Amino acid sequence: MDPSPNEQNVLLESMAKRGGVQQTTNYQSLNGRTSNCSSTSSDEDMIDIAAETPGDYSHLSDHSQGSTNLMDTQDDLPPGIGQYDDFHTIDWLRDIARERMRHRQLVKKSKEGLWQKIKSAHDAWSGWLCVVLVGCAAGVSAAIIDVGATWMSDIKNGICLGRFWFNREQCCWAANDTFVTKEDEGCKQWFTWPELFGDFNEPMGGEYVISYVMYVVWSMVFATLAVMLVRVFAPYACGSGIPEIKTILSGFIIRGYLGKWTLLIKSVTMMLAVSAGLSLGKEGPLVHVAACCGNIFSYMFPKYGRNEAKKREILSAAAAAGVSVAFGAPIGGVLFSLEEVSYYFPLKTLWRSFFCALAAAFILRSINPFGNDHLVMFYVQYTNPWYLIELIPFTLLGILGGVFGALFIKFNIKWCKIRKSTILGKYPIIEVLGVTLVTALIAYPNPYTRMNTSELIRLLVRQCGHEDENDLCDYQRNVTNINVDLESVFAGPGIRTALWQLTLALIFKMVITVFTFGIKVPAGLFIPSMAVGAIAGRMIGIGVEQLVVTHRLAPVFKDMCKTGQTCVTPGLYAMVGAAAALGGVTRMTVSLVVIMFELTGGLQYIVPLMVAAMASKWIGDAMGKRGIYDAHIDLNGYPFLDSKDEFTHTSIAADVMRPRRNDPPLCVLTQDSMVVEDVEAILRDTEYNSFPVVVSKESQYLVGLVLRKDLSLALASARQTPDGVVSNSVLYFTNSVPVTTVVGGPSPLKLRKILDLAPITITDQTPVETVVEMFRKLGLRQTLVTHNGRLLGIITKKDILLHWNELDSQDSENVFFK
Repeated sequence: MDPSPNEQNVLLESMAKRGGVQQTTNYQSLNGRTSNCSSTSSDEDMIDIAAETPGDYSHLSDHSQGSTNLMDTQDDLPPGIGQYDDFHTIDWLRDIARERMRHRQLVKKSKEGLWQKIKSAHDAWSGWLCVVLVGCAAGVSAAIIDVGATWMSDIKNGICLGRFWFNREQCCWAANDTFVTKEDEGCKQWFTWPELFGDFNEPMGGEYVISYVMYVVWSMVFATLAVMLVRVFAPYACGSGIPEIKTILSGFIIRGYLGKWTLLIKSVTMMLAVSAGLSLGKEGPLVHVAACCGNIFSYMFPKYGRNEAKKREILSAAAAAGVSVAFGAPIGGVLFSLEEVSYYFPLKTLWRSFFCALAAAFILRSINPFGNDHLVMFYVQYTNPWYLIELIPFTLLGILGGVFGALFIKFNIKWCKIRKSTILGKYPIIEVLGVTLVTALIAYPNPYTRMNTSELIRLLVRQCGHEDENDLCDYQRNVTNINVDLESVFAGPGIRTALWQLTLALIFKMVITVFTFGIKVPAGLFIPSMAVGAIAGRMIGIGVEQLVVTHRLAPVFKDMCKTGQTCVTPGLYAMVGAAAALGGVTRMTVSLVVIMFELTGGLQYIVPLMVAAMASKWIGDAMGKRGIYDAHIDLNGYPFLDSKDEFTHTSIAADVMRPRRNDPPLCVLTQDSMVVEDVEAILRDTEYNSFPVVVSKESQYLVGLVLRKDLSLALASARQTPDGVVSNSVLYFTNSVPVTTVVGGPSPLKLRKILDLAPITITDQTPVETVVEMFRKLGLRQTLVTHNGRLLGIITKKDILLHWNELDSQDSENVFFK
């Protein structure tokens, strides 16, 4: 005998209180109130993308798609069944099950003849073909962007009159001016802007003023074009794109974010933004560009284009190709995709990611946009080994990188919140132009901030040679034989000048990057972070070098200074500092080290890189639990369950599920007692994305789950058929329809095929940490909560995130997710 509804409520409320959280749940779905489906959705706004991006996220309700019924076929169902709407989360179990069913049918048909065998073979190698195409497209896109960004950056300083499409280096090559030492010497075809406007031989400062003005003007022109193109044609082309890529790879749908317009506009505006001299890089956005290529090419193969879970295998491979072409680091790209961005990464995806990164690196090497014999961006060739005593300054660099990363994330997130909550967020164009103007005005007087950031890093990590005449290599040397290796000597006046200029550049880069990352242009963070670390590393390296030279006879230094070689390599410290700063900002470890030694070619220095990366991560995690990309995911409210987070609270499913107190009762359908008009009214008055189906409103025994989109399409298709389906036709989710229903009345509508008969269910006493692991490892959209077989409520990924952050806010005030 069943207890009365009142007894049930008392029983369930007492069980909820034993979960450790004082939160009473509404169980009125047990006593017949579920038929009153309120038009007020219980789903608050979860997504808060920047105000200037299109789309209404307030309808995001993950009360949605479960796995499909494997016993039913969908061949006779209307098109669109089983697909996802915008800003919804995919169901990994359902899509994987669909793919397995499709594969079984294909294998079965392959036995019918030669043509079917060919189709089966095409299906088998289509994944490899797709990743090859993605890799090639990513390599070509990266090469075009590299060449275009270099040309636009050089045009701020001058122009090649004979061939205006050449950058400065190509112009000098065309003129056979091989030995070019300075920007205004030795290159006959390259004209600076003061040379074009007149002869400024008199020391009146006119040449400097003209160069300064043209630098600022070109920076403003490039920034204006970039922000206008993004604003008008592709609002999703702004930012780094990596937080959104991580969210998409976790199963979230953002239509248009990986589209062709986003690809085109981001590729163009990336060149413009970098050329404007802003403190940003193009390496992060290249991951977004490669992901766009992956999304576009996946539609050429229905196996991936029609299955969102399978498509994410291609997107993971594309992310690896993006890093591969960004840094010339194919292995690091694969590890980056595995460690940082991918949510589901089976072994098959690992192989294809490696192949995709290989294809992208091969195409980039063939085009050779860097103009050298190396694929890597900052190739170095240090001749001296490192010594055990140097692990102390290397560890110090790691600590400083962790501190910088934690402080940068803190201040950048605060500034982004100010941007979103004030009037500044309504005027993104003005913000971009303001940041560009301030950057150009302050950057030009300092030669280390005036130059392109990639060129700055290349200068800082390079080892001084006989031919170097820059201030960083101004030592008190008297070189008479260029065939003899340089020795470590005392610093000259040029180094002292360079040190205070680098100090100003360090402060400027750290501050301006906080305000730059997040504006409405493509903005990567890899290169600016590496620049900050490289500056600090070079300065510390020079300090250690002078310390060793001064005390070269000390017992700890006597083995370091040998005749005919340098005691310390300051460029190595710049490389280690770059890795430490990037690790502090992104919290990468393994992929970071591999990217760095691929980036520089310094394989023998992997131990210093590992020491700095680990120290940076430990210090960064101690000061803040999230990297910059995870922090921006939380800031924007994306539905992302990070696998690195641990749920440490004691609560049960009854504390998380909907409906809660003061919520509308759970909206359900019955299996054989509702008419078409009732269901259409529910679809019209509610915004839920799925509906549980129960035996009856009185019993509340669960039958299955039906998706809102599938239900809407099925009803619309049934209305168009000549079978006599009308508003008062009874809707059945059962195997059979009673004969008495058909005789003398309207034709019934049987929708058994769109019903999921095996939705994931848990009891109300299931620990939340178990629920969290189910959502992570099974890729669930939602799970239904039952008690003794009766439906109580539903838990979605959004409910988990809200509950988790509510509990975190009780333990600490430092919470990003609000």
